[in-house]
Amino acid sequence: MSTTFDTSFMSTMPANTAVQFWDRVAKSADKEAFRYPTKDESWESVTWAQAGEMVSKLAGGLLALGLQPEMRVGISSGTRYEWVLADLAIGCAAGATTTVYPTTNEEDTSYILADSECRVVFAEDDEQITKLRNRKSELPYVAKVVTFEGTTDGDWVINLEELAALGEAHLAANPGLLEQKAAGIRPEQLATLVYTSGTTGRPKGVRLRHSSWVYEGSAIADLGILSEDDLQFLWLPMAHVFGKVLLSTQMACGFATAIDGRVDKIVDNLAVVQPTFMGAAPRIFEKAYGRIVTMQEAEGGLKEKIFNKAFEVGREYERRKEAGEKIPAGLNFQHNLFDKLVYSKIRARFGGRVRFFISGAAALNSDIAQFFNVAGIQILEGYGLTETSAGTFVNRPDTNKFGTVGQPFPGTQVRLGDGDEVLIKGPGVMEGYHNMPEETQKSLDADGWFHTGDKGALDEEGRLIITGRIKELFKTSGGKYVAPPAIEAKFKAVCPYASQFMVFGAERQYCVALVTLDPDAIAGWAAENGHEDKSYTELVNLPEVQEMIEGHVQETNSQLNRWETIKKWRMLDHDLTIESGELTPSMKVKRNVVQANYQDLIDSMY
Repeated sequence: MSTTFDTSFMSTMPANTAVQFWDRVAKSADKEAFRYPTKDESWESVTWAQAGEMVSKLAGGLLALGLQPEMRVGISSGTRYEWVLADLAIGCAAGATTTVYPTTNEEDTSYILADSECRVVFAEDDEQITKLRNRKSELPYVAKVVTFEGTTDGDWVINLEELAALGEAHLAANPGLLEQKAAGIRPEQLATLVYTSGTTGRPKGVRLRHSSWVYEGSAIADLGILSEDDLQFLWLPMAHVFGKVLLSTQMACGFATAIDGRVDKIVDNLAVVQPTFMGAAPRIFEKAYGRIVTMQEAEGGLKEKIFNKAFEVGREYERRKEAGEKIPAGLNFQHNLFDKLVYSKIRARFGGRVRFFISGAAALNSDIAQFFNVAGIQILEGYGLTETSAGTFVNRPDTNKFGTVGQPFPGTQVRLGDGDEVLIKGPGVMEGYHNMPEETQKSLDADGWFHTGDKGALDEEGRLIITGRIKELFKTSGGKYVAPPAIEAKFKAVCPYASQFMVFGAERQYCVALVTLDPDAIAGWAAENGHEDKSYTELVNLPEVQEMIEGHVQETNSQLNRWETIKKWRMLDHDLTIESGELTPSMKVKRNVVQANYQDLIDSMY
């Protein structure tokens, strides 16, 4: 099996992210680049020329502060327009962005900024500034803190406006400075230092080059699935590479982006912004799916019957279409009718204009992907890692295949190594781990192949199927291998109230699970069943809720091999959160942390 891609675009890529940005400003000066919410919840729009003007001043300000090529500048903030300005300014000043999640604790924030030797830190607000002040003695390299909306002190902490004023004066005294900087940045120069939110030990700093980010955006642009006419809604954590790769894609394609990192506002914002595409983690689609299904169950009666019939018809319609079979007139009529009655209303919840969503950061259940596909919303699943600059594989709209993460980007190679481990080689692969040569050697071999730690398979068209994380696969005491993520995804598709379902059973005689419910979904159930006065903890302990979850576990078991079935389960009295340290900021479960926290509860099921 071999798949050949046209890689001619690689010979005309910009040399670095600064040139990439300035090329876009020149080409699309008067077109909309960004929009963001103001304090009164209206949306402010900015053209590429206006964004370029502000980036120039901020980059000039960093240079005035003495920033030298590849010196690190931290950003400790949630996703917002100012995050993007800061990142672009760092790149245009030839520095290297170091990302810190706003939820990162004080100790890890200090470690990341010290390990990366950050000279300047952009801090979102007083909460982030406090973390830096409390650890100032551990941050000898941080000469200046620039805050987006925090309190300044006229010395160590200044605001964006003060940095911009500094930059304006510096550029006036040094005409042509930014052009010189952009021309001087080598493709292999360090662009970002992204620290992985590992489940054990200290975070590892992943060194990614300018050429990697330019390649990512250029490769997606070359696929032809996005254009200047698209509108992106961006909420993903920009400290995560999934958010960063979408920014690079915007530079390459020229579409506008609406930015708001507040997760609780996603659905409301989609209705207002009406984007044509959005990137998201599977948890967002699981929540949306659960909400839609539970609302229909609550409606009951005729509306629920119409809803269920609509998806029965829709699945048959899509099956025939995919198989290239003729669609009977009766089926076509029913499909058109249900599009007006059901599918269009689901699309309207997401703004009504979405051409596709891109799902990444964790495995997406194919049943949930098919549900949205029936409603006319494609979810294109992709795959990548921090170490591969995020984007490595993605499904294309015209060849989307559920259960796969698509084909590799043009210019990227893939092969399966020992134990079917997915190995990746290409321009997106990292330079290595910062200050960790031994860790780099473990993951990046002498021939440039990055060892992902994921187990996979390739279909006849070169699409990758991820079958599990090698470290997460376990063997029961009976010698059978179990892949927990596959079982967990099945349960979430069956149970619309589920938030997390975590399977354990290594070296045990059977599998068990820990269950958490989505607080919003179970609150909706409570309101419909006369329990609106009860807390989350009280709800999950109700006999009828326990019985309902048992039914969903048995339905899941009916789809599994005998050795995979869940013999016992326990419900936690709270959901997992990023703040508790049990989820990463990209909403992946830290399995080791959860297992350590609830080992006694797991043991009690044996």
